Amino acid sequence: MSLNKVLLIGNAGRDPEIRHLESGVMNASFSLATTEKFRDRSSGEMREQTEWHNIVCWRNLAEIAEKYVKKGTQLFIEGRIRTRSYNDKDGNTRYVTEILADNMQLLGRKADNPAGQGGSYSQGGQQPYQPQPQGGYQRQPRPQQSAPTYNPQPRTEPDTQDSYDGGAEGDDLPF
Repeated sequence: MSLNKVLLIGNAGRDPEIRHLESGVMNASFSLATTEKFRDRSSGEMREQTEWHNIVCWRNLAEIAEKYVKKGTQLFIEGRIRTRSYNDKDGNTRYVTEILADNMQLLGRKADNPAGQGGSYSQGGQQPYQPQPQGGYQRQPRPQQSAPTYNPQPRTEPDTQDSYDGGAEGDDLPF
């Protein structure tokens, strides 16, 4: 068994670069910065280390990236790692590692997000669903309810099962 899965939360380092292939398929690529904060053991100072990831989106995700992803947009990316090689203009073989995005979620506050609101989108021809407020819950208004009414029904026969004799002596209750 093997698993190739990447989960990243970071900020877009640049606006997406959009390409349209001859077949009509759309491609978007951009960089994503993830920053790790840690305390230096020797000096005790807080340090930051930023990693840059090359993100590649296809089809629906590329369209969403074109519309909503701008430099600085906070994103959650779920995808897989792919390393490919190519020959540069001098004939040298170069390698590039990319994250092929399967899912993308816009994070952050509305004011920080060029899209205006968060949302989650998936690859694979699925229609994106409507974004939810931060936290994923959407309040629904309570339906108006009238006060319950009580309509007692008269008893037509005596209820012998519920009768109580007042605690007569000789009962087998321990108290």
